[in-house]
Amino acid sequence: MKSFADAALPPALLKALDSLGYQRPTEVQAQSLPPMLAGRDVRVQASTGSGKTAAFGLALLSALRTDTAELQALVLCPTRELADQVARELRGLARFIPNVKILSLCGGVSVRPQLASLQAHEPHIVVGTPGRIEDLIKRQALPLDRIHWVILDEADRMLDMGFIEPIGRILGQLPRERSTGLFSATYAEEIRQISREFQHEPVEVEIAGQAADVSIAQHFYKVEKQDKPAALQALLGERAPSSCLVFCNTRIDTRDVAARLQAAGFSALALHGELDQRERDEIVVQFGNGSCQVLVATDVASRGLHIEGLPMVIAYELPTDPAVHVHRIGRTGRAGESGLACALVSGREQGRIQGIEALTGMKLSWSALPNRSGKPQRPAMKTLIIDAGRKDRLRPGDILGALTGAGGLRGDEVGKIDVFATRAYVAVSRERAPSVVRALRQAQIKGRKFRIRDI
Repeated sequence: MKSFADAALPPALLKALDSLGYQRPTEVQAQSLPPMLAGRDVRVQASTGSGKTAAFGLALLSALRTDTAELQALVLCPTRELADQVARELRGLARFIPNVKILSLCGGVSVRPQLASLQAHEPHIVVGTPGRIEDLIKRQALPLDRIHWVILDEADRMLDMGFIEPIGRILGQLPRERSTGLFSATYAEEIRQISREFQHEPVEVEIAGQAADVSIAQHFYKVEKQDKPAALQALLGERAPSSCLVFCNTRIDTRDVAARLQAAGFSALALHGELDQRERDEIVVQFGNGSCQVLVATDVASRGLHIEGLPMVIAYELPTDPAVHVHRIGRTGRAGESGLACALVSGREQGRIQGIEALTGMKLSWSALPNRSGKPQRPAMKTLIIDAGRKDRLRPGDILGALTGAGGLRGDEVGKIDVFATRAYVAVSRERAPSVVRALRQAQIKGRKFRIRDI
């Protein structure tokens, strides 16, 4: 498949691909989409950023019957962030198909609105996490008898998070006459077992994406544990990235590293498993809209993060699994852009280098730390919170109009706008933020006054 036209996709999907700027299929799309369109099971090994969401999304939407309100496809993801990201991409691909309902059903939020949405209008596609999906099945709120496609996305991470038993129970309750797609960056024996038990003669697709991308420059630094805080600050100061994702192996380290960076004057936040969902949302929003320079996270907490144009990632510690290292560096250097990946390696961690070299087929070299660091950079943007969202029928255009009208901002002083169910976040010029908050507190948005504050 050299072009999307070769796949004989419906005109509405070809129109959506064109509007979204998809020019030609990626390797994973070219190899996995044809068998999926033919209804075959697939077992796909491909790294994050390879285009797998569009691959299975196009297959699901091509087979969708929109003349009936029935649940026809289920996508399981390891985290709410990834599920929301997948749902957004599917909605983008379905933008020219009328009457398609794609619903994200995940834990961390109240189940009542989800139950109400399911009762009001049955969705065509559900994207969710195993725990919440199994809960809804037990409540008999999720009809399964018409499902003809199920996708396991990032299956290896779902197993890492302990979802193997819920996944087995969910798959065991789905219709036997269905197609199953299994997507994973690595293939542990548990995943092979799931494939043997729940797939029928799957087409195997293995994308040679485990080798490090040539567009990503890698630098390894020999640094003992006690010297890592200073080394991290030196790298951030010298490189001065607009944004940087720092990986730690434990949640305790994420909090400690972020606190040290904040004390040194860096704009840094920690993302870990002990945060509630609203705290996670606000941290991810700030990092994604340029209000925060450095996000310190564990691998599990960062699953599903999709930050466009991320220029730099740093491994504060090397992971024990070499495939995790490849996944980490794959967060930068996407969509044809160059990226920088750095790793701080203590003497106790150097034994892990051999596994990375064996997996990537590259001989890794060591670099020297900068002699002195530059001054911490202050983000150009600041995040404002509006206590209203989709339930108030608030749209990004309404917010933009208020900011450029009553707020007096130019278009280039307004950044990303994220609208959730009951609140909205918008990035504005840091220097103008105080005056904008004062102005909007006196103004109206869609004829109403809402509480507005900054983070």
